[in-house]
Amino acid sequence: MRLKKSHGLFISHGGGPMPLLGDPGHQALLDRLKEFRNFLPKPSAILVISAHWEEAVPAITSGNNPGLIYDYYGFPQEAYEVQYPASGEPELANRIHQTLAQAGIESRLDDQRGFDHGMFVPLKMMFPQADIPVVQLSLASSLDPERHLAMGEALKGLDWDNLLVVGSGFSFHNMRAFFAAPSQEVTDLNQGFERWLLETCTGDLSEAERRQRLVNWDQAPGARFCHPREEHLLPLHVCYGLASRVASGAYPAKILGKDSGMFHWQLD
Repeated sequence: MRLKKSHGLFISHGGGPMPLLGDPGHQALLDRLKEFRNFLPKPSAILVISAHWEEAVPAITSGNNPGLIYDYYGFPQEAYEVQYPASGEPELANRIHQTLAQAGIESRLDDQRGFDHGMFVPLKMMFPQADIPVVQLSLASSLDPERHLAMGEALKGLDWDNLLVVGSGFSFHNMRAFFAAPSQEVTDLNQGFERWLLETCTGDLSEAERRQRLVNWDQAPGARFCHPREEHLLPLHVCYGLASRVASGAYPAKILGKDSGMFHWQLD
């Protein structure tokens, strides 16, 4: 692996801008992200794989100063006044593009797209000074788990020191369940999937077994209840593909009343 002194994180990023608006259901998320900030070295750059960007061919932000995309609806005006003036990093974007190409994975550079809330909401909590350059990599709209594992595996060849790779998704993402009355059935499905995910990422498995479980994630207990659509899980696949090893740490958090998980990998 050519990355040195680098780290990977899969985070459950919460509901839209709510973590920035003081919502009490996101306090555990805020605490976890501050915890990461306290033990991780300040990165030279951040690569974010956000659940909120899908393209037929994976795309990479390559502008010098991408704006913000307020891709949420129905929130107070202050949610649309959030600022996070992090710069882009065109050189990193180009290296990602080249590294994927060397592995036979088609991608494209996009110098017009801004940063979505899967980037700026968690990073505003983790690195509020916005003084670290950021690049976003989209998901593939096929939502094929094998393809996203392969994207991460290809990025092992990326030549960049002290990079933080953030998979910004949510380990539980059933929107109806967030707003429905609590029930034992929902709790059991939620917790069953979280136990499976914890065992998959941290358990005593061979890497071939771990990878195969992620390919077949929809066979896990409660999988399709927790993820009716899998875009919020797939950033984890990219992070695991890049690490290809057991997670260094697991960080559960109760967010909006649901159990959720976050994982850290040491990449060198």
